[in-house]
Amino acid sequence: MTTAAFSPRIITDETLLENKKHGSPAFPFQYYYENILDYDFHCIDWHWHHEIEFVQVQTGQAICFAGEEKMIIPAGRGVLINSRVIHRYESDISTMISVTVYSPYLLGDEGSMIHQKYIYPFISGGPGYIFFDSEVSSWQGTCIQHMQNVFDIQDRPDVADIKTMALLLDFWSEIHQHWQIENKKAEKTTGRLNQARLQIMMQYIQEHYRENITLEDIASAVHLGKSTAMEIFRQGIHQSPVAWLIHFRLKQAAILLSSTEKKITAIADEVGFESSTYFCRRFRKLYGMTPNEYRKAKT
Repeated sequence: MTTAAFSPRIITDETLLENKKHGSPAFPFQYYYENILDYDFHCIDWHWHHEIEFVQVQTGQAICFAGEEKMIIPAGRGVLINSRVIHRYESDISTMISVTVYSPYLLGDEGSMIHQKYIYPFISGGPGYIFFDSEVSSWQGTCIQHMQNVFDIQDRPDVADIKTMALLLDFWSEIHQHWQIENKKAEKTTGRLNQARLQIMMQYIQEHYRENITLEDIASAVHLGKSTAMEIFRQGIHQSPVAWLIHFRLKQAAILLSSTEKKITAIADEVGFESSTYFCRRFRKLYGMTPNEYRKAKT
């Protein structure tokens, strides 16, 4: 039987891979109810995972970024995020979402007919996401209802697992019947290559953020020019490499402020800022308070 879980923040590694096991090896499936407002900055920040994810907005309205795409998800609509696609959710109002995350192999081993016919074509060559709206088509409404039913049965431990499997199979049957996967292999290959490059550059930033690194240094990590690196960041996470570097430095500073008694100037220097004045100004712009105010609020 699966159990509900609450995760107040997304923890990732240096490539934005989420550091969380979803379910168990025997049943790799997890479901959550989340309020996006509970997260820092009212967003479930950029992350990716090998699992497939389905999010349905129960109340409020979410903004979802999937790679370079942006979509508004009102209550009652949903989105399927493909395996290994970087994504993020945000909202400026109270927004409850239901989330299911499960392994592509839950419904069948890699060599099984179910996996080869229904799952593998999607995760290997399908779109980064599918937006579901019952007002657009009845089959999309059917898919939303299947996933809502998945949530509704989780409090029935006697049948939750087998009913979950049945409903997910029904869901993928609808996908197989109605969704035409476009055969644009060149575009998909380029997209996956750029996502890999983005993750390598992010890893470089996380390993060297304390140093005086430049845009050229970041681009050189994947043997690209500065303009190409900027475009990959813009398409992937809608920020420039330097903006992401500053954002990451500030997040590390926030951790030090709440977990140590180090002086502000020492923290600024430790996370890579040459000027403590500039550090304080950028920190206040991001967090809405000074470093000292943040420390007092967190201790």
